[in-house]
Amino acid sequence: MQLGSGKMTISNDSTIADAEDRASAHFRDAMSLVPSAVHILATDGPAGLGGLTASAVVSISDTPPTLLVSISQTSGSVHVFRENGVFSVNVLSGRDATLAEVFAGRTGVRGAARFDHGAWRLQPPRPPILRSAVAAFECRLTETRLIATHHVMIGAVTSAHIFAGGEEGLCYVRRQFKSV
Repeated sequence: MQLGSGKMTISNDSTIADAEDRASAHFRDAMSLVPSAVHILATDGPAGLGGLTASAVVSISDTPPTLLVSISQTSGSVHVFRENGVFSVNVLSGRDATLAEVFAGRTGVRGAARFDHGAWRLQPPRPPILRSAVAAFECRLTETRLIATHHVMIGAVTSAHIFAGGEEGLCYVRRQFKSV
């Protein structure tokens, strides 16, 4: 299957929907081979606490410091991030794989109860900061755009923290968490 050519060949025994499903699955399989740092995005404010595990985090600029994060439109936390207008990006250490599972929704823990796991600095209206993180960034939400299946959120970094000098980070590759 070829992606990126702008054209897709469909055999006679296949429907367009089947071909699109196969192309999406093939894309996800290829992307699973790309190692990604693991983060917990967290927010607190008038709309309450919210948090989730994310690997789609990108530095846009250092002048001014700006980050891009991507959150699935199916996430129940998107509205909390938008309403609070602030969020943190917590770069996870290798020892935080279990916490990543909690915030990914894989353990059945939902909503604010996720913050019962891990050691958090909670000081609203500032966003939550994970004390075991390798680094953390506090951001003010400046823009949100729905692109395909995800909300792309731009954050102006208001504060950056470095917590663990030689600590290994947590990576997601081949659909598994790995310490690197």
